[in-house]
Amino acid sequence: MTGAHAPSDLLAAAREGDRVALARLLTAIENDPAAARAIAPATWTARRGYAVGVTGAPGAGKSTLTDRLIAGALARADADREPAAVGVLCVDPSSPLSGGAILGDRVRMQGHATDARVFIRSLASRGHLGGLSVAVPDALAALAAAGFDRVYVETVGVGQVELEVAATADVTCVVVPAGWGDAMQAAKAGLLEVADLFVVNKADRPGATEARRDLEQMLDLGTSRDDGWRPPVLETVATEGTGVDAVLDALEAFRAAQAGAVADRRRRDRARRLLARLVADRAARSVEELVGSGRFDAAVRRVGSGELDPYTAVDGLVE
Repeated sequence: MTGAHAPSDLLAAAREGDRVALARLLTAIENDPAAARAIAPATWTARRGYAVGVTGAPGAGKSTLTDRLIAGALARADADREPAAVGVLCVDPSSPLSGGAILGDRVRMQGHATDARVFIRSLASRGHLGGLSVAVPDALAALAAAGFDRVYVETVGVGQVELEVAATADVTCVVVPAGWGDAMQAAKAGLLEVADLFVVNKADRPGATEARRDLEQMLDLGTSRDDGWRPPVLETVATEGTGVDAVLDALEAFRAAQAGAVADRRRRDRARRLLARLVADRAARSVEELVGSGRFDAAVRRVGSGELDPYTAVDGLVE
């Protein structure tokens, strides 16, 4: 990527408020690891934004709740006469034809489409955990460098991919619908480990009380967190805006409770996971290059003919 579309030029334009440049920059980060690498020194060492992960079962109302949280955050900024810049990363299912994001979540957030303070972008999951778990932190760093104070990261569901992505956020909100499964299924999904806040959405429907009770029981039986935080369980009706202010209050309470050394430790934990992923990806590429080399083919022939044992062959290849 060269000229006006070079990553560094796109970042410079994005910092000046060019939303088209920002969109192109995120596309480059999503599709080209080299582009992310090129701007990393500028984005990862710049200002820090605050990322809110929103995950939960499909149909729980995550997009509607996120839409309401955006509106609430902007209203509070207006009331305090403070500038606001809110970003949204929607991790969408991939299109089976193009491989791109289906963009279903963005349809539900059209109320903010013309608000210059809001930037909404979809990232395609493409069924690939490794690339996505790296692309999201890079995208968050780019948005922060471009001036976004808060970014919501909404994921498709509660599978391993989604939990991995949610873990990149500063705070993770897990959304479950009223009448949602039993507590054991939630525990298996790893929600206790990743959730900082539970929201029982569609609380005007039957089963809301039972869902909240199950979550509270899970928390009672679970191991206490080392940061002393107990995830609150709140109820909302996102379509009507009911309970959204309580969610915003809980997000701010968590942020205040996680300040200082606790926040630093969480950032180090996220950095550890990210570095482990990057090391694993680079090692995997090295293995692919080695397996495609003439040295590997020669070792295959020697092991196949009985001239060499496989362990000695591997020692020679790795060295």
